[in-house]
Amino acid sequence: MGIDLPLLWAIIIGFGLMMYVIMDGFDLGIGILFPFIKDRDDRDVMVNSVAPVWDGNETWLVLGGAALLAAFPLAYAVILSALYLPLMLMLAGLVWRGVAFEFRFKADESHKPFWDKAFIWGSYIATFSQGLALGAFIDGFEVKDGSYSGGLFDWLTPFCLFTGIGMLGAYALLGATWLVMKTEGALQQRMRALGRPVTLGVLALLAIVSLWTPLAHENIANRWFSLPNLLFFAPVPLLVLLAGWALLKTLAGNAETAPFVLSLVLLFLGYTGLAISLWPNIIPPAISIWDAASPPQSLGFALVGALFIIPFILAYTAWSYYVFRGKVRTGEGYH
Repeated sequence: MGIDLPLLWAIIIGFGLMMYVIMDGFDLGIGILFPFIKDRDDRDVMVNSVAPVWDGNETWLVLGGAALLAAFPLAYAVILSALYLPLMLMLAGLVWRGVAFEFRFKADESHKPFWDKAFIWGSYIATFSQGLALGAFIDGFEVKDGSYSGGLFDWLTPFCLFTGIGMLGAYALLGATWLVMKTEGALQQRMRALGRPVTLGVLALLAIVSLWTPLAHENIANRWFSLPNLLFFAPVPLLVLLAGWALLKTLAGNAETAPFVLSLVLLFLGYTGLAISLWPNIIPPAISIWDAASPPQSLGFALVGALFIIPFILAYTAWSYYVFRGKVRTGEGYH
């Protein structure tokens, strides 16, 4: 029995996207939380908490895009054609945020407020655009004769706008719990206070999306609510509630690492729900990973490179986080 190469590549791409959402999520979340923190020193501490690692986090986004092109060229062509505008907005936001990240430390005092605003807007635009793209992906794409046949603005729907807001909430939660882990004193307490309403908001957003999606898509409703699937998938929403309750409890206490870990669990459960809803389609609603896959020879050739490079990415990522572990304090870090 041979290896199911399309399945293996789908796992690699799914893993890469999950790593990107986790790692770029909390540093985008810091930009989302910036408007709620006015003190200059506190803002510097927030940015310094991700200064050594933020630019490496986009590695996973590049890996995901390259892997999609290599393994599922049909999906690459359709998805990028359908989501051209939100993806370009996302890249513009990421670039603008990256420029602001560097310039806000180097500019003179009169220009620093401008670069703070640029950092905020870059974070909001990049995150909201990712949410728009996610909503459009869930809604599915019109495909005819192997090409995208929908409109340029098919992604501009109430559901996509709502998932954009949901992504802002999810990244804000990651940012707040990251800062609980990496800071101390008044800033840490401020993040605990912000984290509790953000957690409740994320749980509410997850609940609404979880109801809206099956109501709008009959095939997803059948996937979740038919027997025996209902029995198999019921633990997912129950675990979401349990993780949300535990997160609120740890934010109210003195735990420092647990809130961030639980926010990752909450995000992973949402990712799992998305996978359950859409599997095995890589171009929703009807084109599966096997239909969109490259020839086996191409998949096997590219797999050798992927299995060689991914361990290196994981190794240098783990090393960088290990080297820069611990608390970040005022006056320390990037200047």
